[in-house]
Amino acid sequence: MPRQAPMVSTTLHTLADLLRLPDPDLPHELWRGDLRPVMPASHSHGVAVVRIGSVLDRYVDEHDLGAVSSDTGFILARDPDTVLCPDVAFVSNLRLPPGEIDSSFADYAPDLAVEVVSPSNRTGELKAKVGMYLDLGTDTVWVLHPNQRWLRIYSRVGGHEAPALTLRGDDTVVDGGMALPGFSCRLADLLPRRRR
Repeated sequence: MPRQAPMVSTTLHTLADLLRLPDPDLPHELWRGDLRPVMPASHSHGVAVVRIGSVLDRYVDEHDLGAVSSDTGFILARDPDTVLCPDVAFVSNLRLPPGEIDSSFADYAPDLAVEVVSPSNRTGELKAKVGMYLDLGTDTVWVLHPNQRWLRIYSRVGGHEAPALTLRGDDTVVDGGMALPGFSCRLADLLPRRRR
């Protein structure tokens, strides 16, 4: 997940403000009314995002479970507005509105949000973002550190945040939990390949 640059503002911004930004090539997120630019990703980050998206998309497509996306804006709350853009997201058919997926931001939470850690990420900001996902309707959040080769899984069980589970080791099995039942893969399948 690219580092969020701090921005000091006394005004609460809205979704309308986000949509009117003058430079659409510089993406932003909206954290409870606070506009935050998203910095470009590192190389290992970009490779991990593609690998995760590919693995999840293949499984979701084979089983007709929903949609996998990357860098999609999800409107998670209003007044103050919160729009987050997970590196990879899965939304089940149960949450997807009928018909074609439209071209605006998704007005619901993803079932699974995946954030990939970049060297510039701050631990406090990452924890706050995980908390917002879980508080605002996301079932499961994966935080993947491609260089240190670990995956941390956060989830809600019975309305309460469960203790985080950290997986290490290339042969460790990752499952989809409540967000993506039946899915499993090796942790190595989600990580950039080691160069020989």
